[in-house]
Amino acid sequence: MTALEPFAALPVPVLVGLGGTLGALARYGVDRALSGGRRSTVAVNVLGSVALGALVASPTSAAAVAVFGTGFCGAFTTFSSFAVSVAEDATDGERGRAVRYALGTLLAALLGVAVGGGLVELV
Repeated sequence: MTALEPFAALPVPVLVGLGGTLGALARYGVDRALSGGRRSTVAVNVLGSVALGALVASPTSAAAVAVFGTGFCGAFTTFSSFAVSVAEDATDGERGRAVRYALGTLLAALLGVAVGGGLVELV
């Protein structure tokens, strides 16, 4: 019996909500620990990508995908904060900084997915 089996009978929206609650709390914790800003945004996006990469590489149930993928990772990561920072840099005439931040974050997130998947392969 897996840890999620008792929850598998719950409706998917409830599973997503439970995961989302945990993801939002974790996001807040990272934001506080790193004093907010870009470091926090990059950290949660890369860590969330690692987690999602591991999840999709694992044999997993629909309940686990709802809780951890859609719920937790969806609430933990933040594309909107990332997009606002890029747009603000571009609007402020800092186009080079906007491009570096956008490409750096996207590459780090994609690498995170690969690392997460690779970690599952090691186990």
